[in-house]
Amino acid sequence: MLERHKEQKKRARLNPLKTAVNGRDSDVLAMVERALRHKEVMLAFQPVVLAGNHRRLAFHEGLIRVLDDTGRIIPAKDFISAIEGTELGRQVDCLALELGLRELARYPDLRLSINLSAPALHDRRWLKTLEHGLARLDTIAERLILEITEATVMADPEQVLPAMDALQMRGISFALDDFGAGQTALRYFTDFDFDILKIDGRFVRGIDSSADKQAIASALTSIGKHFDMFTVAEHVESQQEAKTLAKIGVDCLQGYFFGAPTISPPWHRAPCGKKRA
Repeated sequence: MLERHKEQKKRARLNPLKTAVNGRDSDVLAMVERALRHKEVMLAFQPVVLAGNHRRLAFHEGLIRVLDDTGRIIPAKDFISAIEGTELGRQVDCLALELGLRELARYPDLRLSINLSAPALHDRRWLKTLEHGLARLDTIAERLILEITEATVMADPEQVLPAMDALQMRGISFALDDFGAGQTALRYFTDFDFDILKIDGRFVRGIDSSADKQAIASALTSIGKHFDMFTVAEHVESQQEAKTLAKIGVDCLQGYFFGAPTISPPWHRAPCGKKRA
């Protein structure tokens, strides 16, 4: 009887939380659906710089943003988990790619990475969007980087591998995002041929004062170099972190220390094609 009473009390505490979470997700879905319907979707661009020379750009990452009904810009982290695996998620993948390809066509000096979920590689609409965008200019494929998170790759590696191979044959690069987050089976590195490895931010923040994080980041960097991948450290927020990562041997750095994501990048404020990015 006592155990049953405890279980009832536990359920009473959890149900309001579950209801709140479900309600929040429902609100998020409604917000994203509205933004898509009204075409209030855009990319914010964040620079990725060389660790040895912060003035030299490697590429920019194009991060999807939507507007809520008050006109606020909502970052992907606030809605992406709620729409993954849904029809809205597939639509967002297509729109992010379309917007990125449009930038690459308009600015021939730009190199850009775009995020996607692994299922997009087999989605007809996404592939059609890609084909249409690549046809705009011969150099687009070699300037496009597709970023896939570690978790989504490892969910179905046998399906991702052949799709990646086919697109890499056309000159498109692939980045493994959030590396070190705990999902990767290292045996797959002998099969996959990622061009870029992005070290998860949890091993970057405060790395200058953490011997443990330095050891982990060094090990992850060594794995990347062994497999001929450029390494990028994400979420760099201080000069001390940047110096530590450069000393470890990371190739490129990304984070607020070098620039926050912006919907008004430098090349939008210069004559078309004249501003290098």
